[in-house]
This record gives sequence, C-alpha cells and structure tokens, in this order.
Amino acid sequence: MKKFVSTVKNIFSIEDLRIRILNTIGFLIVFRLGSFIVLPGVDPSKLNDSPEGIFGLIDTFLGGAFSNASIFGLGIMPYISASIVLQLLTVGVPYFQKLQKEGESGRKKITQITRILTIAITVAQGIGYVTATILPTGAVMISTSLFMVSSLVLLSAGTMFCMWLGEKITEKGIGNGISMLIMIGIISALPGAIIAEGLSKGTSGFLLLLIEAGLLFLVVLGTVALTEATRRIPVQYAKQVVGGKVYGGQRQYIPIKVNASGVMPIIFAQSLMFLPALISQIWSADNDIANYIGTTFSDFTSWQYNLVFALMIILFTFFYTAITVNPEQIAEDLKRNGGFVPGIKPGALPLTSLITSSPASRYLDLFYSQ
Repeated sequence: MKKFVSTVKNIFSIEDLRIRILNTIGFLIVFRLGSFIVLPGVDPSKLNDSPEGIFGLIDTFLGGAFSNASIFGLGIMPYISASIVLQLLTVGVPYFQKLQKEGESGRKKITQITRILTIAITVAQGIGYVTATILPTGAVMISTSLFMVSSLVLLSAGTMFCMWLGEKITEKGIGNGISMLIMIGIISALPGAIIAEGLSKGTSGFLLLLIEAGLLFLVVLGTVALTEATRRIPVQYAKQVVGGKVYGGQRQYIPIKVNASGVMPIIFAQSLMFLPALISQIWSADNDIANYIGTTFSDFTSWQYNLVFALMIILFTFFYTAITVNPEQIAEDLKRNGGFVPGIKPGALPLTSLITSSPASRYLDLFYSQ
C-alpha cells in the first residue's frame, strides 16, 4: 500500500503527466454530464429506465445515455462503425490504399471521410433509436415529425461531440480516447451494481460476495496477462566494419504480441451487432423478416446472436491483426539492416515445408515471405 501511495505521488509530481490526467478527468466529466441531458420534447418520467435485451446491453455501453434519451444516446458507436467501414475499404479499394500511403495529407482525407460517414450512420441509427425506444413509450410531448428532425440533428451533434472528446483525450489526455469513453460508460454503473449485489446477498451471503470479487480479480489478472504477453522473436544483426569500427553483431528481439489486436475486434463486432436490432425496428411492424431479425438480435442470449457475434470477433481479429502486424514490412526492415532470425533460412519456403513445419516455424516464416 505504501508503494502504491508513493507511485501516485510520483505521478502527480510530474507536471506534464499531472496536466494530462486532469484533462482526461475533465473530458470524462463532460461526457458523463452529457449523458443526462435529455432530448428536447421528451418527458423523462415516461421513459423506460431499465431496457432489456440488446437495448439494455447498448445502455450499459453508453452509461445510461441510451435509456435517458440523451443527446449522447448513440454515443461513440456510429464513429466506430464508420471507422470499421473505412478500414475495410483501405484494405480492398485502391483509392483508399493510395490515400493511406500519401502520409499526413492522405490521413486527413480519410479522417474527413470517416466523419462524413459517421454522420450518415448516426442518422440511420438515430431513426431506429427514436422509432424503437422513444416513440413507443409515449414520452414525446411535441409533433412526431418535429421531434424526429430535431432529435436526428442533436444525436448527430452529440456523436460528433463524443468523437471530438475522444480525440482530445488522445491528444491532450492520457491517450486511447475512444476506449476511455467506452470504459467510463461501462464502469459508470459499477458502484450501483456492487451495492445492489451486496444488498441482494445480505449478511449471510458475504462469503459468496467475497468469492465473486476474488474470481473477478483473477479474470482481470488473466485478461491483463494475455493482453501484455509477447512472443520475442530473436534477431541477429551481421557485423559491419565502418571506418575501422565494428557495428552490429548484437542480438535483439522483435516483440510480437500474443493478442496483437487487443480489444478492438470485440468493440468493432459489438458496434455492428447493435445495427440489426435498431434498424429493423423501423419496418418490424409491417415486415415479418424485419420483425424476426429485430426479435432475434434483440436477445443477446440467443444462439443466433452469439454465433454471429463470435464469427465477427474472429473475422475482425484476423483483419485487425493483418493491418497491425505487417510481416512484409518487418522482413524488408530486417533485410535492409542486415538482420536475420537464427535458424531460419531467408526466402519463401515450399508449400510442403510449410505444411510439415511446426506452428512456430510457420509463424517465423512470415517474416521472410518475400
């Protein structure tokens, strides 16, 4: 405990780090305050405080903004969906590949396109959100058409503001702004959940509560260990004599993360899983197929939902790892600097060798696929 206190003191003794932490806290407070600002024309007392199914899951991710009919009712999810689309286009469309290689100017164009697409996705999701969750409650006190137009404008502005907050946390805070917004939305219900769990267990269930807390702690430890685990690929650099001095010859390592994609595939998949339930609500009253899709994907415990969710996580894991770890670029860098992996012969291996070699060797062979 003493070491923890001293570490906290050391953190706040560094001016730049202290400012970044305070900036992050300030941005997160603004984000949480926006979650309680209700859309104009809504009677908050008539809203459903505890949505069920997929809507309850969305509400958990957004820290209650969804059920509050807040201006942040869609949060950062449309921006994540737009980012997924742009990353997919960057892989498969030559125009976006060209933009990505143009450096800073190309990244600015991609960012601008992402923002425009975010607005379009927000409008589409906003129609489903208002139609499925707000209008049926009878909480709207003004004209339905006027409410729909004003809500779409405010929801779009709220999503863009959340995106701006995420960028500012990344720029002026401690980083990972989008992930921070998602995290604060999820853990905002944690204190109340702990109190409710304690009250439900009572004094007789105190031991069970401690066991649950211990298991949760172990799960967190395991998650952190898996996220931080790396496979160190040894690299040997050839000796070079320049001007009578010997350079290189030392052994270094390429740290390849076991989970290179982190939590992003889950966030990407979850943001897309929200779409069917929201959009299908627009036509569910008149279309049996839309009604079936809405019913199926509103229940996150159904086997259809979990099957699609699992497949999307696997797909995005492969995709995100492919754009995060570039074996060809690593191989080119090693070749340029005179480096090699001990025991691995440079060059592409025959197909029979790839099939019969060990998984570790096949993984290392990726670095010499040129």
